[in-house]
Parts: sequence; C-alpha cells; structure tokens
Amino acid sequence: MPLAHAVPPDPPAPIVITAKALPDPAAERAFDVARIDRKQLTDAPSQRLDAILGQVAGLQLFRRSDSTSGHPTSQGVTLRALGGTASSRALLMLDGVPQSDPFGGWVNWPAYDPASLAEVRVIRGGGSVTDGPGALAGVIEMTTLQQAGFDGALEAGSRNSVNARAYVGGHRFMISGQAARSDGFIPLTSATRGRVDREAPYREASVRARWVAPLASDIELQASGLGFVDVRERGVPFTGNRTRGADASLRLVGSGRWQWSATTYAQWRNLRSSFASVNDARTTAQRVSLQDSVPGRALGGSVEVRPPVGEEVQVRFGADARFATGGSRELYSYVDGQPTRRRLAGGDSQTEGVFAEATLTTGALTLTAAGRLDHWKISDGHLIERLLATGVATRDEQDRNRNGWRPTARGGALVDLGSGLSLRSSAYFGWRLPTLNELFRPFRVGADATAANPLLDPERLRGIEAGAQYRRGGFGVSVTAFANRLSDAIANVTLGHGPGTFPGVGFVAGDYKQRQNIDRLTVRGIELSADARSGPWFVRADSSYSVARVGASGPAAALDGLRPAQTPRLTISTSFGWSSGRRSASVLIEHVGAQYDDDLNRRRLPPATTVGAFVAWPIGRRFDLTARGENLLGARVVASIGDDATVERATPRTLWLGVRMHQ
Repeated sequence: MPLAHAVPPDPPAPIVITAKALPDPAAERAFDVARIDRKQLTDAPSQRLDAILGQVAGLQLFRRSDSTSGHPTSQGVTLRALGGTASSRALLMLDGVPQSDPFGGWVNWPAYDPASLAEVRVIRGGGSVTDGPGALAGVIEMTTLQQAGFDGALEAGSRNSVNARAYVGGHRFMISGQAARSDGFIPLTSATRGRVDREAPYREASVRARWVAPLASDIELQASGLGFVDVRERGVPFTGNRTRGADASLRLVGSGRWQWSATTYAQWRNLRSSFASVNDARTTAQRVSLQDSVPGRALGGSVEVRPPVGEEVQVRFGADARFATGGSRELYSYVDGQPTRRRLAGGDSQTEGVFAEATLTTGALTLTAAGRLDHWKISDGHLIERLLATGVATRDEQDRNRNGWRPTARGGALVDLGSGLSLRSSAYFGWRLPTLNELFRPFRVGADATAANPLLDPERLRGIEAGAQYRRGGFGVSVTAFANRLSDAIANVTLGHGPGTFPGVGFVAGDYKQRQNIDRLTVRGIELSADARSGPWFVRADSSYSVARVGASGPAAALDGLRPAQTPRLTISTSFGWSSGRRSASVLIEHVGAQYDDDLNRRRLPPATTVGAFVAWPIGRRFDLTARGENLLGARVVASIGDDATVERATPRTLWLGVRMHQ
C-alpha cells in the first residue's frame, strides 16, 4: 500500500487566538515589515529563536555564535548593520513588554520557545514612537500563541543533546514549558586549542503562562508570566555562567469604539559569570574574576488610546515609562586562586515619554506622521573597588546624576499602483540611552580590558528609506534601499596596547579599550526579499547588502573610515521545500559575508555558508516524526579571533531526531 494512503487524515485545525493588545496599526503599511509565521517558527533546522530570526535580512546578533555557545552578554540583537556593541540596537518585545536585560541590554534567547509563539513581526527602520526609546534599528514583536489543545515534542541530538517542550491551552489560558541540555562542543578549532580546552555544555529551562479574562463585553484583562534559568560553560575551566529571570505583566484591552490598552510590567534578571585566564601553551587556566551577582530590575508601563475619528483616519496617542536599576558585584585580582579585591558597579536609569501618531488612508494613498518626546535620567552611578583583606576602598567614584530631553519622529507614505505593485518611503529619527553596563562596569575578555565611561551620551539616529513591493498570486518580491546615520555611536575604542597599566582597568596584557561616543556611523544598504508558492512547493529568499563606515576623530581617530566591528556587508538566506498539512520538508542555505572581530579591522572573520534541513512526517493521527540538521556540510564558521590567534567557531554539524504530538 502506498505510504500516502496509509497515513490517517490530519485532525481538525486548532482554533488560534493571538490575544493581541490592539490591531496592527495602519501606519505600518508605509514601513518595511517582515513576518515569521507559526509554520516557520516550528519547522526550521534550529529550535532556537535567535537562529530562526537570523533568516530575516539584516538581522544579526553581536557575534556569530548563537545562544547554544555564545556568552549571554554577547547576545544583543540589531538590524541594518548597526552593530558593533553587545547591547541591542533593535527593540525586542513580547506582547508589548520590552525583553532586553535591564542592566546590559542583551537578550536571554533561551527564555523563548518559538513553538509557543503565534508569529514574529520585524519592523525594520528606526523612529518607532509607540515602543519607546531604543528602537534605533527597528522593533521585533513576538506574539504569544493561544490555542485550545495540547502539543509537545521530544528531540535527541548530537553530543548527547535533548530538547523537550509542552504546551497546554484553552480559549482563555495557555501554559508552555521547555527544557534542553547538551554536552556541547569545544569552541576553539582543533588547530588552536590546547589541553585545557573542553566541551561547552549547557542546561536551560523556561515556563510561560498567560490568562485572558473578559471584564466586560469590550474589555479584557491579559495576565502573563515568564520564568527561566540558563546554565552553561564556555569551554575552559572557571568559565561557567548562570542566568535566572522572571517577568510578569498585566494588560487591559478595550475594543469598543474607543480602542485602548494599558500595560504594566516587572522584570528581574540575575547573571553569575566566571572568567579565566589561559597560559600561552593552553595547558592551564586560572580564574581572574567572578561576577557573583549581576542583578537587573525594571518596572514599566504604557497607555495607548485610539479614538474613533473616521474610517480613513487612524489616530493613536499615549504615554509610557520605564525604570531600570542594576549592578555588578565582582570578585577579581585573584592570587593563588583567591580573590583579593571586590568591585561594585551600577546605577539607575529611567525614561518617560508621550507620543502621537496620525495615519490617513484615502484610496491608493496612505500617509502617516508620528512623534514623541522623552525625558531621560541617569542616577546613582557608582564604581567602588575595595581590598578584601582590609575593606579599604582603592576606588570610590560616585557619578553625578544627569538628565535631558530627546525627540523621536517618523513619517511615511505608501502608494498602491494597482496590479499588486506598491511604492513606499519613510524618514525617521530616534535615540538610545546607554545601558547601565556600558556606563559603569569595566570588563575583560581574554587579555583585553575595556574601561567604563559614565559620561556616555545617548546615541542619535537619522534615517531614510524607500521601497517597492509586488505581490501577485503566490509570488511576491520586496526591495528596500536605506541610509542611516548614527551620531554619538557607542563603541569599544582601542586606546592602547599592553603589557602595561591603564586607567580604569589596571594591568592589561592585550588591548586597552574604553567605551566612547564616536562621531558617527553611516550605513547605506539594500534589502531584497522574495517568496513564491505553487501548490505545496515554496521558496523564500532574503538578502541584505550594506556599506557601513565609521566617522571618528580625537582619541578614536584611528577608526575613521573603517568598517564597524561585527558588521558583514552581505547576508543571504534562502529556503525551499514542500509543505502540506503536517507533512513538510525544507532546506535552508545561509551565507554571511566577511566581517571584522575588532574595531581596528585587524582580525578578519572569513565568509561562511551553512546548510540546514527539516523534515516532518505523520506516523499516526496524533504524532509526527521530525528530523533536523544544522550546518549539515560541517562548514567552519569563525565566530572570533583572539589576540593570541586562537579561533573560536560557531555551531558545528548538529543532527536531531524527534517526535512531536498534537491533540
């Protein structure tokens, strides 16, 4: 009997409720928006959200290492070649709540199970007035899945890896959980590793819950919670780290003639991270510092109102605020395996803003204009260092409080020319407040050391873009050209070379750097997306090409004209395959161009191309057999190059086999 006839019919499709706050705003028609649907989130070569998002043109993490092997503090996300720092320049949101770490601005990707999301929208380009400061490069909006039923999955993979997830939901509630563990791989390449190098294992788990309660015929309450833990090592003794976090939010949504939403949230994060020094022969390692506690907390809220002003006009106005506090408690200057000094660094920051947006849609024309005004404040900044033996302070810096006002604005237009063709353009300016980590905490990576800078100014972005989109039947193509100028860009600027003693960090064997505002970062580029579907067959392609240049003077003059660190010119993502109901098979090819690992463009990371695949096939009415493969051809993806010429790689070939269940 043919296999196709032996497979029982698929169960009825579940009812999906996304529980959004309000409908997508009309203004987004004039902007560059990419959507990742649920099928793309679940049927991908990787189960990791950061890897899935990497298929969007121009979206990248600070480093090439994904969340299976990279250090948590290197997991900032950005768009449109506006990289060069581990803090995020794109704003990640989950159901209207910012997700970046309150202290450092990076993202804890293991906290998010892609299968628990209904969709992800990526709005490329700055100037978002409704999401608050920080969306310099764009906004990544995650929406929780809420459907009645149960589903789960269990997968086993290379290097004794196991992933498990489960979801239970009704029309008014959902709860999902996921857990993973792996022995990991050795980060350094075989040619540059030594006896001290070993696998980098990880263990992680998270749980999310959501409850929706109707309070009236047109008012509902949405309550959400998230908790996670992430434990891993970086492949050398004394390099273990652990992150724990929890979020809670409440949102009231009114869907009557006056549409409105009101959200309040709280975030808590804590990182514990150890750092090691390895001798030249890579035969021994010793601890050089221990961040025994890096707490970060944030409280915030927002209100949005959409009055009924007519079918052709949409008006939005509101306000939001965010208060963040965080610090780093660190033991350092180890002698005979014991710390001799204690460092305390941190502070508080806050922003409060009001915004308004108006969009006119008349016939084939859509026009939109928006603006907001924010007040910001940085306070209680401190950096204290003490001798453990005596308690005597060797450094006691209490930084003055600072505050100011910053505007944000965005305008755009779209013209529908008919027959599936439309043209759009937009202009915007926005800003980002330095993170508490950038302002107050010095740090070391290997032999290099970077000093903090409590006088950093907010970054300011101006940008323009123009694009065209064509969709007819199962075929669509979109092209966008853009130009951005980031003024007062925050960068780790190399100011000297060791061995020697330098201000703010002490003895340095490698490069001495300091976080500084450089004059500008200019980026010009083009993004191209296309997709086609014929019956069950599909193909998708996303590519981004950009030319980014640093403009710098004064102490950073050596960077003038160079490419920003960690910024490739070219990225390409192409997937093709077959999908029909629960049956699917696809191949993903990703290419990242050459980029530099350092601000002086001395350490070049070569281009890399990887191939991944996914297959799902029903083995009963409720079960599917799944197979995934990451980096199937075993390409060497260089993630970083150290001053000592050691080469760190990203994820090698990884194979997965599993079963998933549907109710």
